[in-house]
Amino acid sequence: MPRLRFASLLALLLALAGPAAASDAPFAAASLSIGTSWYPEQWPEERWEADLALMERAHFRVVRLGEFAWARMEPADGQFDFAWLDRAIAAAERHGLKVVLGTPTAAPPIWLTEAHPDTLRMDEDGRVQPHGGRQQGSGASATYRRYAVRIARAMAQRYGNNPAVVGWQIDNELGVETFDRDASARWHQWLADRYGTVDALNRRWSTEYWSQRYQRFDQVRLTLDRDQNPALVLDAHRFFTSTWASYVAEQVAAIRAHADPRQFVTTNSTLWNDRYDAYPVHASLDLASWDAYVPNGRPDWMALALHHAVVRGFKRRNFWVMEAQPGWVNWGANNRTLDPGQTRELAWQAVAHGADAVLYWQWRSAPGGQEQYHGTLVGADGTPMPVYPEIARTAAEFARIGPLLAGTAPQAEIAMLYSRDSRWAIEQQRFARDYDPVAVMKDWYRPLFAAGQPIDVLPPDADLSRYRLVLAPWLNVLDGATAAALERYVRGGGQLILGPRSGMKDGDNALWPMRQPGPLAGLLGAHVEAFYALDETAPVIGAVTGIARSWAETLAVDRSDVEVIARYAAGGWLAGKPAIVTRAIGRGRVTYVGALLDVDGQAALARMLVRDVPTAAPADGIERAIRQDGERRILIAINHADHPAPFAVPPRARLVLGDLSEGQIAGHGIAVIALAENHGPSESSK
Repeated sequence: MPRLRFASLLALLLALAGPAAASDAPFAAASLSIGTSWYPEQWPEERWEADLALMERAHFRVVRLGEFAWARMEPADGQFDFAWLDRAIAAAERHGLKVVLGTPTAAPPIWLTEAHPDTLRMDEDGRVQPHGGRQQGSGASATYRRYAVRIARAMAQRYGNNPAVVGWQIDNELGVETFDRDASARWHQWLADRYGTVDALNRRWSTEYWSQRYQRFDQVRLTLDRDQNPALVLDAHRFFTSTWASYVAEQVAAIRAHADPRQFVTTNSTLWNDRYDAYPVHASLDLASWDAYVPNGRPDWMALALHHAVVRGFKRRNFWVMEAQPGWVNWGANNRTLDPGQTRELAWQAVAHGADAVLYWQWRSAPGGQEQYHGTLVGADGTPMPVYPEIARTAAEFARIGPLLAGTAPQAEIAMLYSRDSRWAIEQQRFARDYDPVAVMKDWYRPLFAAGQPIDVLPPDADLSRYRLVLAPWLNVLDGATAAALERYVRGGGQLILGPRSGMKDGDNALWPMRQPGPLAGLLGAHVEAFYALDETAPVIGAVTGIARSWAETLAVDRSDVEVIARYAAGGWLAGKPAIVTRAIGRGRVTYVGALLDVDGQAALARMLVRDVPTAAPADGIERAIRQDGERRILIAINHADHPAPFAVPPRARLVLGDLSEGQIAGHGIAVIALAENHGPSESSK
């Protein structure tokens, strides 16, 4: 077990101490790119040129390849064959394409799993995952990690200085838990490192409850069973996060030891994946990227804007969309195709929120395998699909406008806190059936975003000093250090808004001995008297008027300078009790919202919060977002409706690109507008 601890520590040290990270990887940030995932190993070489020529014709700049080709790269243990990959990269370069190489560790070859069955992932019921799918390798297995690092190192030694290779992707959509023997051993060592003694664990986990007391760390079962001790389950989530963070860091270290520092390293996330905390997993990476899918084919554009903001927050900088659907997916319940114009519109929305590249999955329909029905740009016959011209048009626009947007990023004065610990804690003990923490985040986000307010999404331990307003929709797990930092933020002039369930639990998922919001109750000058799950709505009246649904907390005022700004108008336990209170303290203000509000209530709350912040756009259904670099400000406007809408270019601004006619923006149309002095092409110069 000490060896496991040393290996994890060594990987993290190597990631930090190796060659310089590609924090300013030139290709990643120099311009806008459109690309695709290409799988040359699935096709005869004589077809490669035709595929690449179609990519070049469509103005593509980048291809991702290799992430599922371990069996081709290493057909037998220690016998590497990169000749075919050499030719594929060279062919892509001839057609003006740069390459992102994926480490192929999401799909291990059969020889590995046959020789080392201990490398196979095991689910919580003891079922071993067989060969033939993907993600069957155990990220906790020391043997599997050794082979994963070896293939990553071999790739980096061969391509780390290849000018066609601009970046690396670690694994693919990682995160599936494993409960195998190695995972249990790592878990027990993780507990020993965290708590030091079993007595400390027993005390912090409250194991006197139901006679759970442990005598040794190796008695603690690794489990995510929601019927188990909440402290144990939260720590299990944290353990899996630590496991994936070190798994990624080991491959990153292997690559950086041989790669040009101008090559970036990323991994592609699936957004609301609750299997690990993305913030620590991204610590060793240069760039965040994610797979932006709309499985039902009906985009919720405000939710997508939030999704992009979440990913942008992983590294506090621009990101890539590593996978997007070219029309439809194959894994939803009903895989509807995006409407004409929506694929382009969603690509521009990603850019508006900080994406510097959008790659489509996948290029060509695979002749076999589990994803034959997934949308592609080119059919199995090699001819373009109907969406190809739309994506080609978008890529041409990216190429033309990219230099104007190079170096720009969204800039926000509002931050929203996203605590994975709090989400895990609430999802284990919802108490109210309809209390979905992700849905609550979206409800808080929508009215502010509709009012034209860009919002950054950050972890609770982030530096918040630059933000005028910080929202914490459900900061349920709140440790003392985070509470102290939030208090400093408020006293220093910030405005903090706490939502229901905030400050209920400490860092061990135990109830604080004081009422909510726990260690922030003194700052608030009030506390939660009681909380209630609702099966019917309750009116809220006052400066904020709306309806409480699913959840309501009554507040008790402890200090005379606390202002009650809304009360419940229902009967029963809620009758006349404070629902929202606020207090000015130091140079800032703290507000507690005790009710889970309906749409109108959230809109009223948003109006109150931003009344002193200039609104960037009217709420007319057209999305507006600004990317900027100093005084250089670029407005991207998007009409997500299928019909034209009135739209005017702001005074003294310059239309650079747009679907505007007679004072209207076309359905699914976009407009790119320079709001300050810029150098670049305009519509009139085309």
